[in-house]
Amino acid sequence: MQPQDLSEMVTNTGAVERIWLIEIQAAPEDVDKIIDSMMKVDPLIYGRYKRNAFVSAIGSETYVPQGNSTSAVHLDAENTTQTFPSVLIVVSVEQTGDKLERVLDAIREVHHYEEPLIFIKDCWASRANYDPRNQNPNRWWNRDVHEVTA
Repeated sequence: MQPQDLSEMVTNTGAVERIWLIEIQAAPEDVDKIIDSMMKVDPLIYGRYKRNAFVSAIGSETYVPQGNSTSAVHLDAENTTQTFPSVLIVVSVEQTGDKLERVLDAIREVHHYEEPLIFIKDCWASRANYDPRNQNPNRWWNRDVHEVTA
């Protein structure tokens, strides 16, 4: 299937923009360090918000180190199953200039793995027609305070 160019798509409620979607597997305790490092080179903008990231609930990452891996050298863990808590951090950056390179370097600089699990997707992101005074009853600011959850 051929990729579709959505750059001219405009709807009643907004448009779309090309972005790099970056997924990073990391230790839960390293989330802020990784996001803060990325923020030094890119504001992680999504709409009118910066430092925008999704962090999953804690899951498990599992692997078997090969003999030439850092885990085999430092933990004597060659050919043994390793399982550790892990989260998925998801961010997006504009597809302009050298942003992707700078963000990848920022992640690798602070990630605790010698080979961080980083996945990059070429995606389109929604961009809404923004109006902070929109009267749409579905917007959080127009709901009864008891309906809003953190």
